[in-house]
Amino acid sequence: MTAPASTPLVYVLAGEPSGDNLGGRIMQALKARAAVPLSFVGVGGERMVGEGLETLVPLSELSIMGLAEILPHVPRMYRLIYRLAADIRARRPAVVLTIDNTAFNFAVANRARGYGIPLVHLNAPKVWAYRPGRVRRVARYYDHLLCLLPFEPPYFHRVGMPASFIGHPVVESGADRGEGRRFRARHDIPAAATLLCVLPGSRGGELERLLPDFGGAVAQLAEARPGLRVIVPTVRAQESRVRAAVAVWPLNPIVVVDESEKFDAFAASDVALAASGTVSLELNLARVPTVIAYRVSAVSAALVRAMVRVRHITIANLVLGDRSVIPEFTQEDCTPEKLSRAVLALLDDPAAAAEQVRQAGEAMRALGYGGPPPSLRAAEILLDVAGIARRPRSSTIAAGDAAACA
Repeated sequence: MTAPASTPLVYVLAGEPSGDNLGGRIMQALKARAAVPLSFVGVGGERMVGEGLETLVPLSELSIMGLAEILPHVPRMYRLIYRLAADIRARRPAVVLTIDNTAFNFAVANRARGYGIPLVHLNAPKVWAYRPGRVRRVARYYDHLLCLLPFEPPYFHRVGMPASFIGHPVVESGADRGEGRRFRARHDIPAAATLLCVLPGSRGGELERLLPDFGGAVAQLAEARPGLRVIVPTVRAQESRVRAAVAVWPLNPIVVVDESEKFDAFAASDVALAASGTVSLELNLARVPTVIAYRVSAVSAALVRAMVRVRHITIANLVLGDRSVIPEFTQEDCTPEKLSRAVLALLDDPAAAAEQVRQAGEAMRALGYGGPPPSLRAAEILLDVAGIARRPRSSTIAAGDAAACA
């Protein structure tokens, strides 16, 4: 359906499911805060379509992972880049928001710039970790950058680029609202039983590399703590693979795939062993003492070590000044023996576990927890950049914003 000519058009490009989820929240917040009706067009998934996006291509066409998988699709990707850039120039939206997927979105922005259309990107490239020269490239392409980490904006301010910290979207995830008692009752886990939450990742490569180490760690923990219970949350796409792997583990692990049940599992858990990634922040939010592990190929590890300028991979550790608050075990240090010892250390020393939770809580507050939702902050910046009037912030609207963006 064609929007009235007076309705401002917001163009949104999300390149993967996580971007679709965040884009949907921002669209919801935009509609709540704009003083006029808005229309939306671009690329997104179910969440963004549900908020009113007219999607031009399926999100799956952009969600291609890995060099080997991408190469056969390069000609089609270039055609899509040129098509979207031409469409942006023809429609002349009030603002363009691109989310993640920097290689693709930066190429679109490069071809759409110079036409007086404000271009905004969400999720700054990790220039603080590697390839700092990308700062100037981003500044050439975009008019504003929305950052998820509090220390990121100054890197872009140095070259005169407007950049704003909006907070990390995990603070809106609901990971802090799980029901531990309900989870234990549902799975017949006694209140006194120690529960270990194991999260080996959601991508095939992660599972291939981490499941053996995690299984070995669980076997050692089973000997040290015979009454231990184990829960393994996973995603629907990897359910069969994870179930097959944990079927040979001791302690009869429970596998769950529902997102809300995952958060209940967090609330019920005494400790977690997890792959590095956003899930580490979800566990921080749920106040679960955690051990982090990660392993990549030897070639990738060598490249990373040559390029990366930070000592840690866990976001909370980085936010807290690149400190070792949450134990990390990568590459040759990612062994069943070291992982099991680190988990036992947290179980055997409640004071150390409580201190980790306290400091992780500091990191979450630094990431925006307890403040305005990141999607709301993003929406207000987008409206300002686009020159679209905001709705007055009555107490009723302010109270409803957080719920609307959850």
